[in-house]
Amino acid sequence: MQLSTKHLLGIKYLTKGDLQLIFETADGFKEVINRPIKKVPSLRDITVANMFFENSTRTRISFELAEKRLSADIVNFSASASSLKKGESLLDTVNNVLSMKVDMVVMRHPAPGAPQFLARHIDANIINAGDGTHEHPTQALLDAYSIREQLGDFTDKKIAIFGDITHSRVALSNIFCLKKLGAKVRVCGPPTLIPKYLPQLGVEVAHDVRETLEWSDVANVLRIQLERQDIKYFPSLREYSQYFGINKALLDNLGKKVLIMHPGPINRGVELTSDVADSEHSIILQQVENGVAIRMAVLYLLAARK
Repeated sequence: MQLSTKHLLGIKYLTKGDLQLIFETADGFKEVINRPIKKVPSLRDITVANMFFENSTRTRISFELAEKRLSADIVNFSASASSLKKGESLLDTVNNVLSMKVDMVVMRHPAPGAPQFLARHIDANIINAGDGTHEHPTQALLDAYSIREQLGDFTDKKIAIFGDITHSRVALSNIFCLKKLGAKVRVCGPPTLIPKYLPQLGVEVAHDVRETLEWSDVANVLRIQLERQDIKYFPSLREYSQYFGINKALLDNLGKKVLIMHPGPINRGVELTSDVADSEHSIILQQVENGVAIRMAVLYLLAARK
């Protein structure tokens, strides 16, 4: 079996069969990364360029580790130290890298649609590692994979996404992914941070944190993205935390266990208190571990499409 697409530009372009194939492949790679010798030679003849035009720690390290575990050759490109600062275009930069015979490009860019633009112009496989406020497909895949590990089937499972939906590429990719897998999805946050179009995607919208936690099996809590906010969407972080933050007392009063997830980095004391982030409810560290297995699966499956 193989993926229906040559690139991973967004969850929107994947089929349910693609999602299942990625998860099943990740199962095998998860077993590999828990062995004493964690490398396999699957991408020994493949060169991967990691092109990050925006700051990243978790995603970049996770991709680099996945590539090394698969024995790929790696070229790391940092926009802050590149000729983009001198006015070179995105296409020129990438073509220069490709002239070095690169097979795959993992790209993060602040402009929505940048990976799609590249895919139309160059021959390498493109993996979108986050484009502006649009999509972050591998984060959604590892989130869904982590839920699958805990709950099994997605049918009629209730997943709530809390927080800054407007500025989050994670939210949109998660919505596409979870809906394709058959889950029920709800978003919860201040009205100012929830886009008006979400009901058109078959998503419920709520503003009451306690009631939404009572409804849900899983709470995926997003970071407040202050760096993307050019106006004030709520009075203060303290007030946000009071009305939309999740604390241990709130969870303890539910009378059931709700899985807590977070794509990181966490603003501790704002969207989650430390005693929730570090509690038995949390699968945040499992998400990080699963990120490497999922990215190994994506790289491996796309390399097979060359």
